[in-house]
Amino acid sequence: MFEKKTAAPLPVFLTFYFMLIFSAVQSADCQSAGTGRQPDWVRAPYTKYDQVTFFAAVGSGSSRETAEKSAIGNLAAIFGQSIQVDEKIAVSYNEAVRNGVTANWSENTSVSSAIATSAGMDNLVGAEIGDTWFDGASTHFAAAVMNKRNAVQIYTSMINSNQTIIDNLTNIPAAQKNTLEGFARYQFAATVADINISYGNVLSVLGAPEIVQKLKRGDDYRIEALNITKEIPVGVTVSNDRSGRIQGAFAKALSDIGFRSGGNNPRYVLNVEIVTSPVEIVNNANKWTRIEVTANLTDAGAVLLPYSFNSREGHTSQAEADNRAYAMAENKISKEYKDILFEYLSRLIPVR
Repeated sequence: MFEKKTAAPLPVFLTFYFMLIFSAVQSADCQSAGTGRQPDWVRAPYTKYDQVTFFAAVGSGSSRETAEKSAIGNLAAIFGQSIQVDEKIAVSYNEAVRNGVTANWSENTSVSSAIATSAGMDNLVGAEIGDTWFDGASTHFAAAVMNKRNAVQIYTSMINSNQTIIDNLTNIPAAQKNTLEGFARYQFAATVADINISYGNVLSVLGAPEIVQKLKRGDDYRIEALNITKEIPVGVTVSNDRSGRIQGAFAKALSDIGFRSGGNNPRYVLNVEIVTSPVEIVNNANKWTRIEVTANLTDAGAVLLPYSFNSREGHTSQAEADNRAYAMAENKISKEYKDILFEYLSRLIPVR
């Protein structure tokens, strides 16, 4: 049910992760030529930027662009690994921001607009390129800075906005909670909570740790999502099964996520149809069976998630070809249906 969180290597995912956290402001007139001596900030940025007011870092590269990216990366490194987010969680949150989902659930429209704008930028947000310098030969230098007081205000506002989203998602009556939509609400609340933890960790480095101490972690909401699945029976009906093999494979996939299969007149039903037919192949002595499986997850008859596949299996006898066809179908369902269903449910983000 829960996926292991792994921090992505910083150089690979730097831009992607931190564009959700920082707000990019780059100065167009900070370029200085290398006709004079090297500025002191190239060696020690805090000679120019007050360390009480700013975080600052210097980067270098063969072009101004690479120098600025290097500076932003070095600035981000000040916050360490604690602000990194699992790749799938970052992708889910980023897509929700781009699609306007977070704005639908937030009462702070100005902050939601800022988050959406930052998610569409190819820069780090909340950091500023304060100075650049070219040595006149081959190397560019850039200083990336962050105003601590301003950053505290930015992240506090983002956390409060995200917390409003979480509250709006999870404050629902029991009848609405124990549904697939309720499951989706808590799954997305978990994603937003994980992002909030990363924002809170930034605030901790900025000197405001009291905020992150009040935040619930994403796994708290995932546990509640798991509890919801236990209250949702899903009926499984299979036509033309053989010894219950296909029904068993689907039932196990549901169970692996947390759902109970069966129940009396369940709201959700997985309708499965199996069609097999003999196939002749020219100049091939084996007997062949074609199997087609169609499985539709329905809500009161309406199809929520269609799933289908077909294959052809052969053997020296038709009976064994049939058996192999069912074995192949059983194995395929066991390997992939749980992930397909869970992915669908995870992306079933409700629109307010």
